[in-house]
Amino acid sequence: MPESLIITPKFKEWLFLQADDSIVNSLHSELNLPISICKILVLRGIKNKEEAQRFFNSSLDFLHSPFLMKDMDIAVDSIHQAIQSGKKILIYGDYDVDGITSVAMLYTFFIKYYPHIGYYTPDRNKEGCGISNDGIDFAAENSYSLMIVLDCGIKEHSKINYAKEKNIDIIICDHHLPEKSLPNALAVLNPKRVDCEYPYKDLSGCGVGFKLIQAYTQKYHLDKDFLFSQLDFVAVSIAADTVPLSGENRILAHFGMKYINQRSRAGFKAILDIVKAKRKLELMDLVFTISPRINAAGRILHASYAVELLIESNSKEARKKAQFIHDNNYDRQLLDKDITSSALNIIQEDEDFDNKKAIVIFQEDWHQGLIAIVASRMVDKFHKPALILTESNGMIIGSGRSIGGFDLYEAIASCSEYLAQFGGHKYAAGFSMERKYVEKFIQLFEQIVEERIENEQLVQKIEVDDVIELEDITPEFYEWIKRMAPFGNGNHKPTFVTRDVRDTGNNGFVGKSHLKLHVSKPGQMSKSGIGYNMWDYIPYLRSKSKFDICYQLYLNDWNGHQNIELRVKDLK
Repeated sequence: MPESLIITPKFKEWLFLQADDSIVNSLHSELNLPISICKILVLRGIKNKEEAQRFFNSSLDFLHSPFLMKDMDIAVDSIHQAIQSGKKILIYGDYDVDGITSVAMLYTFFIKYYPHIGYYTPDRNKEGCGISNDGIDFAAENSYSLMIVLDCGIKEHSKINYAKEKNIDIIICDHHLPEKSLPNALAVLNPKRVDCEYPYKDLSGCGVGFKLIQAYTQKYHLDKDFLFSQLDFVAVSIAADTVPLSGENRILAHFGMKYINQRSRAGFKAILDIVKAKRKLELMDLVFTISPRINAAGRILHASYAVELLIESNSKEARKKAQFIHDNNYDRQLLDKDITSSALNIIQEDEDFDNKKAIVIFQEDWHQGLIAIVASRMVDKFHKPALILTESNGMIIGSGRSIGGFDLYEAIASCSEYLAQFGGHKYAAGFSMERKYVEKFIQLFEQIVEERIENEQLVQKIEVDDVIELEDITPEFYEWIKRMAPFGNGNHKPTFVTRDVRDTGNNGFVGKSHLKLHVSKPGQMSKSGIGYNMWDYIPYLRSKSKFDICYQLYLNDWNGHQNIELRVKDLK
């Protein structure tokens, strides 16, 4: 039992989502589904029977034509001309999961049809993110005429010009926000371009890469089954990069998960075998199984180790490579634990911490590859935007994560006068600067957050889809919830509240910090539940008072016995 059991639980604010009752009732009469399921559908933007059927029945036929993307025809024709001319093509991608899966996917695809394909991923510590001069030099020294750049490049004006000086053409496949002017590349594929009419804007970097090989397959009448077998790469990128699970991403993730659960690719199968993943995986399971191990290669070793694993077709070789990466991930976890502990100690010693609206910590000897993970942990624990800074090769490197509703990228961009480089998304960003600017940067960043963030945003919130009774949780009800998958950003697993339950007294701990409980209401079947890292709620339960419980539903499959279980999010 944890020593600090007297700590009061940090209750969260519950936001009860509202749906148009007339649309909910209309769906209910048309589809004959439980009213709560209909409400959830409406909350996901579904307004009629046809949209509901499309939501529940994903089809690859619903994918948009890749040629709607600006410059797609140029990119496809350029690749084909290079192949016809016997030129060497280099697949270049960043060192995170999105970049690594992008490289592995395009290499796997093109090597089937053309032998003169190579790949390159930059060294995180020596080259940094994005296109590097070293990467371009590698291409020039090895006679590559065309580089397909994935998950980066949209702001790399000088690097693109440098490549041109080396007589190397560049095709950019990126999904980050572009600047007003685009790099002078041969083609720039990015649905976020202001002049791009592609209907779906939230693809991952790997998703943009997939649209490229989809276009190539369509134009040159290649094997569609082989094309769609690459969707497991896209699913992993979607899970890791937390892009919205809406529109086209939902279709790509749905079919990608089918391939992953078939364990058809040797690299993914080897990882899942090592972690003993036996049950059918959901998309968010990838965040805790495949993604950390791919990421660990890029953070601690080199991203090329992960690419080698993912393109390996021999199962025995894949197992060896996966084991090496898995062991490396264990070392990463130990180092991550040490850095996280140090960060928490620094926060504990800051007497003014509670009054600050952002977390900014600089420690010069922390591993550059782990600061993003530590930033995420700080956000999870304190629900404030967090920046973690360290020193590498004479420069200060920073990584940040944000909370819902606060645009971290814009806040960092507002400090650009002190930055050598920056990039990222609304909720995740990275940057670098000279050491002499650290104090001024921190001061300005904290001031910007203070001015822009609302106190209300600093209260952690849970969006509740509906209030239901324990007796509503039937196998049929749960089956409809399952059919709403894949779940993730933009399509969260439905969250429910049941009011006035009592704990049956069978509460306790699972592991060191997880809460196990059983709840009941008069005349209804009791339900068991588990709350991860919620050990500090035990005194609250033992008060014997009625309480409201907020939860999601999961299927607990243990020794052949299946029970629908509550995954507790909060109690009031």
